Amino acid sequence: MRIGVLGPIAWRVPPRHYGGWESVAHLLAEGLARRGHDTTLFATADSITSAKLSSVASRPLEEDRSLPSRVYETLHTAAAFEQAHNLDVLHNNAGVFATALSRLVETPVLTTLHGSAAEADSRLVYSRYREQPYVSITDAERALAPELNYVATVYNGIEVPAEPPDGDHDDYLLVVGRLSPDKGVHHAVELAQLTGRRLVIAGIVPDANREYYETRIVPHVDGRRIEYIGPCDAEQRDELMRRAYAYLHLITYAEAFGLTIVEAMAVGAPVIVFPLGSARELVRDGETGFIVGSVQEAAEALERIPSLDRRRCWSWTKEQFSADSMVEGYIRVYERLAAR
Repeated sequence: MRIGVLGPIAWRVPPRHYGGWESVAHLLAEGLARRGHDTTLFATADSITSAKLSSVASRPLEEDRSLPSRVYETLHTAAAFEQAHNLDVLHNNAGVFATALSRLVETPVLTTLHGSAAEADSRLVYSRYREQPYVSITDAERALAPELNYVATVYNGIEVPAEPPDGDHDDYLLVVGRLSPDKGVHHAVELAQLTGRRLVIAGIVPDANREYYETRIVPHVDGRRIEYIGPCDAEQRDELMRRAYAYLHLITYAEAFGLTIVEAMAVGAPVIVFPLGSARELVRDGETGFIVGSVQEAAEALERIPSLDRRRCWSWTKEQFSADSMVEGYIRVYERLAAR
């Protein structure tokens, strides 16, 4: 098949540090190319791929603020649609811009929501184009916009290690990701203070969340009990997760997926999560981690972490969230759309 994968241009594909959508677009394009599909990845010019690369933006918008984002997002999306007549399916992984153009071409335009329907502005666009084909990344995501035409749920995939973890670990708690109120980093800080356990925080601080970071996180960072180490690449992230006593995901909103949950389990780290959004689809409560309702319950769950088999965290991820499973799931959707 001739497939276009429209990736975001906020970050490079694959991302150097942060970038969940970019990570999915990378693994999808790689998997399709390996299977012999004629695959075009629409991404920034510095992206790395085995597929054909089509670019308008020379650098990621979040790395070069001199590039006007609205202009380049528009040009990036338009460039993909200019090539749509050469494709059997154009798969949009970049948000609402492409969906708003979907009726202008005969080629099927598939949109994976990636949680974007949680944004009120995006919901206005999706609702106007509700008849277009959509993929949810968990069944829970559909509650964000139940009126849309869902053709499948395809879980995000990651590269799961070939071998199970050895079970060795340190005693620190870990948070990785965007430092923002909705990610609940302050809850992780509260848990560390309540239990006296060491907490390591890794991730980016978006400009919009600078005040939150400086008022809710910085005052508690002492470099010993609570440590912020900044962004980390995939290799550093995996090593941090592998060595963690537990991974914390104490979010404050109904998240559509939660890629770091899966990444942590893949290297054997049990997770402690709040019961919002996708939590019950991603985590096997009492097997790969614990789903808790409060910081106090999280503290109690930490005492039960030794009862969990870290190899089960790995095997559950391998069963449900591998990149191969994701790619095969999307190929089935592409074949149905192309046949129509």
